[in-house]
Amino acid sequence: MLLKFAYDDFIADRRFKNTTERNIQNYRQLLLPFIKYCQEKGLINVEDVSHSHIRDYLLDCQEKGNKPSTINSKIQRIRAFYNFMLEEKMVRDNIALKVKQQKEDVKIDVFTDEQIYQMLAYYRSLRRKEKSYFSYRGYMLIVLLLGTGLRRKEVIQLKWCDIDIGNLTMNVYGKNRQYETVFLTEKLAKELSIYGAFCKQHFGHENEYVFLNRDNTPMTDFSISQLFDNLRLKMNFKDVRVSPHTFRHTFCHRLAMSGMSAFAIQKMMRHKSIAVTMRYVAMWGNELKKENDKHNPINTLEI
Repeated sequence: MLLKFAYDDFIADRRFKNTTERNIQNYRQLLLPFIKYCQEKGLINVEDVSHSHIRDYLLDCQEKGNKPSTINSKIQRIRAFYNFMLEEKMVRDNIALKVKQQKEDVKIDVFTDEQIYQMLAYYRSLRRKEKSYFSYRGYMLIVLLLGTGLRRKEVIQLKWCDIDIGNLTMNVYGKNRQYETVFLTEKLAKELSIYGAFCKQHFGHENEYVFLNRDNTPMTDFSISQLFDNLRLKMNFKDVRVSPHTFRHTFCHRLAMSGMSAFAIQKMMRHKSIAVTMRYVAMWGNELKKENDKHNPINTLEI
């Protein structure tokens, strides 16, 4: 079978299996260059490609400056592509499994207190100057992300009917494609109540969705990316990316540094597997060691 048609079938299969549009774009971005590389090398048919061709492609990517994390992401997408072809009996085995992933120097960036205060101060200033919906929306977004660790998609899909201020909970349509309960603090519930009252006064009626665009439609992946691209330019932080997922990492980091158990963190983050949570906890283990070395009470004792 032609490699190009196999790729088209793979993308169609992802859509049929209700893969999100964001993940579809991710497959296109990471997998399509590999398909084009093979075609440029004269590898037109599926059976023409060997694991050495995959390795050579990744070496080429590495020479162009791709980091180990990017290389590994490409390996994962190529493996998924060959798993599909294996299921469809287009190939006899998954040749991508013979290509080993690279060791990553894993570092997850989180916001400092100072950076958080700067972002909140920016929107507070806008609220005083403009009193616009978008200044209130930006402020509420940051507070919500910091206080819950919600994912981007969960924020976009959040409706007012999902929020129970009285019981300090909200229901979100999570990554596992089912509704999950997220807990609210008193402080966050108060902020949501103030924001909700402002929205009702501003629009003259109650809206279905919590966060809206200029045309009163729910925010999309594109519009929320625009918001954070603008905030990134305003803040100009040198050591951390301003994105919804960095807020999620920050939420997880604060839970871990507070001494919360890995099991409790898993429930708060709504990780499907405790193994995912343990990767975070292990990553910040050195930070905990430094804090212990600095603040251990034995340091001040004459023994």
